[in-house]
This record gives sequence, C-alpha cells and structure tokens, in this order.
Amino acid sequence: MKTSKHTFFCEQIDDLQLSKEEAHHAAKVLRLNQGDIINVIDGKGKFVICEITSITKNELHFSIIEQREQDQPKTKLHIAIAPTKSNERIEFFLEKAVEIGISEITPILSSNSERKQIKIERWNKIIVSAAKQSNNLHFPKLNELTKLSSFFTNLAADNSKKLIAHCEEDEMKNELKNEISGHNDFCILIGPEGDFSAEEIILAKSNHFKPVSLGKTRLRTETAGIVACHTVNLIL
Repeated sequence: MKTSKHTFFCEQIDDLQLSKEEAHHAAKVLRLNQGDIINVIDGKGKFVICEITSITKNELHFSIIEQREQDQPKTKLHIAIAPTKSNERIEFFLEKAVEIGISEITPILSSNSERKQIKIERWNKIIVSAAKQSNNLHFPKLNELTKLSSFFTNLAADNSKKLIAHCEEDEMKNELKNEISGHNDFCILIGPEGDFSAEEIILAKSNHFKPVSLGKTRLRTETAGIVACHTVNLIL
C-alpha cells in the first residue's frame, strides 16, 4: 500500500489517537477527513499507515492498516554544541542535523557562549517536525543545556570516539574524515562563535577528546555542526 504525503507524530501509537495539537493541524490546516490515509510515527522506529476513523478540530482517531519497524541506526552520533546568539541559526542546525541523521544533541555552555538559555520545548518541536519531513523514524535524544565541565563529568563512562572541533593551531589535529574509520559511536564537541578557550581545549584533551579539523575555512557554529553530521553519515 502507498504511504500518505502527511505524516504525524504519536508517542503511543497503540492509543490510536493523535495529540490535540496534531489533530488540530490535520483538521484545520490540512483539512483532512474521515477515511483519509495518513502516516504515523512514534520517534522510536515505528511507522504505520492509518485510516482516519473520526476527526474534529481537537481529536483524531485512526485505525492501523499497515505497520513497519525500522532498526536503530548502527552509527551513533552525539553532538554537543554551543547555542548561537541567533535562535534562527541554531534552529537551522537542529533541523538539518535531524534530516541528515543524529542520535543525541547536548547544548553546552562554555566560557565564550553567546546564548545562556534555550527553549527546550521549541527545540523538541523542531526535531519532531524535521523527523516527520525527512522520514527519520528515530528521534534524537535532546539534553538540557549543560555546562562544559559538567558535560565532561557526565560523559566519563561513555565509550564513544570523542572529538573536539576547534579553530586553534594544534599539531595533534587531524581531519574529521580521517578519524571515522573503525568506529560507530561518536561524540563531537562544537564550540561557540568565539571558539573554545585554551583552557577548555586542554580540559577536553584531558577528558580524552581528540582535536579535529572540519576543513580549511573557519565555519560558523551551526555550519560546523552540520558538516560534522554530514561527514560521519556520508562515510559510514
């Protein structure tokens, strides 16, 4: 059976009912009706093709016609990134990272951070929207804004390949593309517009983060995050 062009998010698909917000979008924006076919995803790998059995401006019930399950991606990519001063730019990163493929996102607070607060609910909405648009059936985990020092503490027992992208001269620095082979689990640090401080780079290295370069030019924070996502997903 063909899928629908309309995809909705439902955390508990077995409830056979969309949230009020999703139901309102279906009824009032898309003008869907009883009997129409929709796709529903749960963000944990499940994809179902459904028929609308009843719909109002606040409620949408459906029956499942066909169900599919997508395995967890073999590659795990965790990006810890300093939010930009411009909401628009960091939200652009969120959208594109989800489209490309990312497992976990941690907004970090470093000494040169321009933004010291985030709207976690809005970020989650962007993630859901991007996942629905791109048919990414596994939503990334979104963590709270975390101080860089606390981030290192929380990650101490993590066995991922740890990398930090910074702009300082560093003889230890290698191209990101050359650090990917032989690994499937990555954590990449992306700094603010003013870059990480020298002390933070030293602290990262002491916590087993290896310096990497994302190219010959100096990238904006959101661009660096997108390049990191694309490089890992392209090679693996």
